[in-house]
Amino acid sequence: MRALVQRVNYSQVRVEGQLVAAIDRGLLILLGIGQGDTVEKTAALAKKIAQLRIFEDDLGKMNLNLIDVQGKAIVVSQFTLYADTRKGNRPSFISAAPPDLARALVDQFTLELTELGVPVQAGVFGAHMLVSLENDGPVTIWLEV
Repeated sequence: MRALVQRVNYSQVRVEGQLVAAIDRGLLILLGIGQGDTVEKTAALAKKIAQLRIFEDDLGKMNLNLIDVQGKAIVVSQFTLYADTRKGNRPSFISAAPPDLARALVDQFTLELTELGVPVQAGVFGAHMLVSLENDGPVTIWLEV
């Protein structure tokens, strides 16, 4: 399971011209599900992200987490995080989980974050999405469990 986490001032997701998710201060989480990923991994990754101290305190140090700053999150399923470009120029996605498993684990991850106290919105699984954001910092962190 892979996540690309971006600290944002705002982010939004549109599908077919319709706004499906929008937050102000918080995290945009691009989430990739791989072959062999499990519910246990979703719990571990959700906890790690909720507790990730990447927001600045009063002294300008990254000491606060998403819950501390009452931030929100948008979760966007992103199978392309499993792109393998070692052979040729066309990415292979054979390491990505099949859609049924991936959808279930993305939903579980979203539920886990919510249960940790993070207000969560999500993109639309399998849809062509337009994602916009203002990356704050910029702070972008790659996580893998």
